[in-house]
This record gives sequence, C-alpha cells and structure tokens, in this order.
Amino acid sequence: MELIFAPTERSVIVSPTWDAGVAMPVTAKLSKKLYEKLGHDVVDELVDWFNRVDASYRTEFRDLFEAHFGRFDAKLEQRVAQLDAKGEQRTAQLDAKWEQRHVELRAELRTELGATRSAMLQALADLRGELRAEIAGARADTIRWNFLFWIGTLGTVVALVKLG
Repeated sequence: MELIFAPTERSVIVSPTWDAGVAMPVTAKLSKKLYEKLGHDVVDELVDWFNRVDASYRTEFRDLFEAHFGRFDAKLEQRVAQLDAKGEQRTAQLDAKWEQRHVELRAELRTELGATRSAMLQALADLRGELRAEIAGARADTIRWNFLFWIGTLGTVVALVKLG
C-alpha cells in the first residue's frame, strides 16, 4: 500500500496501488488555531501520522475481513455440501419409501382383486345353481300341467266317443 500525498497539505489518497479512478481521498480538516499553536510542521506530521494509522487499520481490517470471509466461505461451502448430501439422503429415503408403498399397494390391490374375483365367481355359481333349480322346478310344473292337460283331453275324447 502506498500513501500518495495530494497537492494540498491536508489531503491524502489511500490506495493499495495508485490508480486515479480507484483511489479514496481521506481529508483531515484541522482548525487554524491548531496550526497557529503547533505550527505547520507538527500539524503536517500529526496528519501524516493519522493517515498512516488509518492506512494501517484499513490494511489490518482488510486482512482480517479476508481471513474471516475465507473461513465463512469455507463453512458455507461445507454446510451447503452437508445440506446437499442430506437432501440426497432424504430423496433416496423417500424414493425407497415410495417404492415400498407402491409394492405394498400393488400387493394389496391384487389381494383385493383376487378376493373380489372369488366372490364374484361364487355369486355366479350360486346364481347358476338357483337358475338351474328354478328351471328344473318350472320344467316339472310344465310336465305336470302337460300331463293334466293330456289326461283331461283324453277324458274328454273318451267321453265324446262314448256319447257319440
């Protein structure tokens, strides 16, 4: 870092490297009484000393800031990596849980579909049995009625033949 004195005796430009576009002027304004009491040489030395202390503090602060920022940046990257790993782990756990639940639901659905199919087949078999019983009953009734009809008809024909 260089201290570059500007043309006036009370202005100092503090910059790590001299660049007119980047330099920051630090102006110390002192009263005329101080100049009169102490003299220009002493006041100039005092201003010079203040500017050197200021530059030293700025340098120390910048170094301290860079060190702390470096540690902060490293911790931040470490925590981001931890969060990323934790997120990946959670995603893998959720994927496994989802897959397990999917398998369980498929098995449950197959079981329920099998039970429903069995119940439907049993109900269909019961309906077939009932239908066959009804058809057999209707057939027996039909045969009985047919037999009665033919007997009645035969009786009528016999009666007509005897009368006739």
